Amino acid sequence: MITQTFTFDRPATIEEAVTSLGRSPEAKVIAGGHSLIPLMKLGLADPRQLVDLGRIRQLREIKSESGAIVVGALATHRSIADHAAINKTLAALAEAAGAVGDLQVRSRGTIGGSLAHADPAADEPAPTLAFDATIRVIGPKGRREIQSRDFFKGPFETALAANEIVTDVRFPSPVGRSGSAYVKFPHPASRFAIVGVAAVVSLKGDGTVERAAIGVTGASATPFRASAAERALVGSRGDASAIVAAAAKAAEGTTGLADLVASAEFRQHLVTVYARRALELAIERAKG
Repeated sequence: MITQTFTFDRPATIEEAVTSLGRSPEAKVIAGGHSLIPLMKLGLADPRQLVDLGRIRQLREIKSESGAIVVGALATHRSIADHAAINKTLAALAEAAGAVGDLQVRSRGTIGGSLAHADPAADEPAPTLAFDATIRVIGPKGRREIQSRDFFKGPFETALAANEIVTDVRFPSPVGRSGSAYVKFPHPASRFAIVGVAAVVSLKGDGTVERAAIGVTGASATPFRASAAERALVGSRGDASAIVAAAAKAAEGTTGLADLVASAEFRQHLVTVYARRALELAIERAKG
């Protein structure tokens, strides 16, 4: 149970939410509540004011916007997983959203809340990185954009200022012969990713790999792009040997996360296994 006292505000607009959040240095934003409420119950978070974004309807929108799909911060994991355009264009994002927790969590949890919370084992950071998404935020100084590569700073730490709120996430739509996929090794109880990998691959007309992007979550304290593996795959035919060689580099230059669930060595092994699986599926989809 929650024993601490706090005030509760439900603004009707994002501007009102920014104002409300700025009234107290101990205020916290609440969306789906799946990250903050458990911390409050455990006594690990003690906000004096909660700013509930639930009434701000435009934050739930998923829409197309000049070569991209823009996902509102309050879009639930379930709405993302079920969205026809996302399934068609951003399959890795749909699969990551569909892999979050269970049905109840997917029906209430939000992408904005997940990204802002920055749990090292969350699913959606992987495709957010792989699609080179842009996280758009608002604060007292106005609106700004944060590239996904620059957003995640550490466990539960992002480039988001304490008085800023995520408004939406812009995912550029891959062009040409492109395919994507997200696969993971889940924790058997929580369903968090012990390791999760999102791959986005574009092919040239002759079938060679023109672009590859690989986002990894769960394996390290911070989600990351597997840059060495991407470079190894570009220019290849995307055949089995090329995929294996690229996947072998997916954990290169990273420090594996070690805890009671898995050792650092096991997680790094899983990165190579799941990078291979994600690349295989993404290339298969790109070929159509």
